[in-house]
Order: sequence, then C-alpha cells, then structure tokens
Amino acid sequence: MAEHRIWFDCDTGVDDAIALLTAHRQPGLEIVGLSTVAGNVTLDHTTENTLKICGLMGADYPVYPGAPGPLRREREDASSFHGADGLGGTVLPAPRRAPEQTPAWDALYEAAARMPGELTLVATGPLTNAAIALTAHPALRSLLRGIALMGGAAVGGNRTPCSEFNIHADPDAAEIVFSSGIPIIMCGLDVTEQAWFSPAEFAALPDTPVGRFARAATAGPMQKNMARGAGGLCLHDVCPVLYLTHPELFTGRQAGVHVETRGTVTYAKTVTDLDSDAKFPERNVFVVLGVDRAGFAAHITEALSSYAG
Repeated sequence: MAEHRIWFDCDTGVDDAIALLTAHRQPGLEIVGLSTVAGNVTLDHTTENTLKICGLMGADYPVYPGAPGPLRREREDASSFHGADGLGGTVLPAPRRAPEQTPAWDALYEAAARMPGELTLVATGPLTNAAIALTAHPALRSLLRGIALMGGAAVGGNRTPCSEFNIHADPDAAEIVFSSGIPIIMCGLDVTEQAWFSPAEFAALPDTPVGRFARAATAGPMQKNMARGAGGLCLHDVCPVLYLTHPELFTGRQAGVHVETRGTVTYAKTVTDLDSDAKFPERNVFVVLGVDRAGFAAHITEALSSYAG
C-alpha cells in the first residue's frame, strides 16, 4: 500500500495544475480521487481544467464536481491572476473522460469509509466541499487520516492585508474544517511565498507536452509575481503535496487555528496562537512556516521532467 493515499480537492488554476502534475509522479503517494470546487475560476472551468490535466498526465482519475460557490457569501474568484479559464489561456486537448455524477462531498465520504484511517484530504482551493462533507457526514471526522491544505497565513494576507484567497473565498467553510478536530497541516502564505520556481527553472524543463504546458500556463502569473519582487512564481498548491512526501524540506510549529468570520478589517483571517500566551483549547494544526526552496524546486523539476515527450 502507498505511504499516503490522498483525495485531492482543488479549484484548478495554474498552481493547482502544477501540484496535480507533481503529485501524480510522487513515489509512495496514491491519488484515490479528485474533486473540484469554485475558487480561482468557476466550477465548470475548474472541473474541465482538472479533467484536462488528467489527460495531460495520462491518468484516468475520477473527477467529482462540488460546490459552485461558498456556503453563505458571494462568490469571488482569482481570474485576474490565473486567466479567465484558470490556466492562463493555455490550450489543452478536450477531456477524455466525463465528470462523475456523485457530488464531491458524498464521494469523499464514501472513499474515506472504504479505507478508514488511511485517506488524507489534500485541499488546494476553498474548503467548501470539505465543510459540506463534514456537515453531511459527521463520521468523516473519525475516518480521515488528516487534512493537508494550502490556505491562510499566520501573518499577513494576499486577498486583503489579513486574509489569504482560499480562506477568504469561504471563511465559514474554513472555520468548520479548522474546528473539526481532524489533524491539519496548514501550508499558508508564510511558507508558500517562499516556495517559488524561477523563470530559469521553468525554461530548463524538457520540451515535452508537460514542460510546454508548464511554461505557457505560468507565463502571465510569473510576470505578476516578479513585478512585486518575487524570485519567480510562487507554487502555493505544491506545498501540501510535497509536505506529505518530503516533510524534511519544511519547518513549522503546532498551533491552534481558527478563522475570523465576523470581522471587517480582520475578515477571513486565520488566527493562530503560535506566539500568544493564551492558547486555544485545541492545538491540532501544524502550521508550516519554512521551506528549503532549492530542494522544493528540485523535486518539482524531477516530477515535471519525468513525463514522456
């Protein structure tokens, strides 16, 4: 059996795509299923993008569409960064497989029930599907091995001065997840802003369909990241994947984390007790704070270079 069996819940934009391509080539990691949620772009785009990436990497994973918007808020997106289609306008062949009919939250629960204690949820978009699953199927709390997510920040934000996009997109769902009691690995902006891939590293990828896709899809976002002083494109969504397979690349600390759902200035902030004298009653979140950037990039290079031409 694989060391990690994962359910990948995503809002497939540019960095989700790189994360999927990386996850598919990780020894010891088995993808059990994929689900999609509205986030970077609309649900129809995130679902089609996920199916297209499966085709690009020659995989036949089932893809289960989920929530078309947040639990209680108006939907927002990040198309200004990822492009109107979520993949920077990059053209890929039409999907070879249709999306599944079972809703994402039911499919996740059914998979976890088949393999109790073995399945880790990897979430790289808003946490709406996970929250619906936990609400509809309370037993899921005891069935999942854990949750590894990209979202939040101990300090700062990108959607607002306090909030990171995935949490800001559905803070009510995020608070349900963080309050669930399930062990969580949180890869927020504290670490993901350090996890960049440079233009030279993209240029060095082989001239294969995957290499060409990676360069084309990331060109626009790369310019936006570098315009604000980054060393390259921050591949936020790869972090929870590589944390599972290569935890030695990362550093962090255990903490309690909750999400502010009522504030104005602090709306959607992931509030941690990392450096507070007062602690939350439960400290079940491992907040990832640092990464070996060179090692991180090397593993992505290895994964993306392993696809045939």
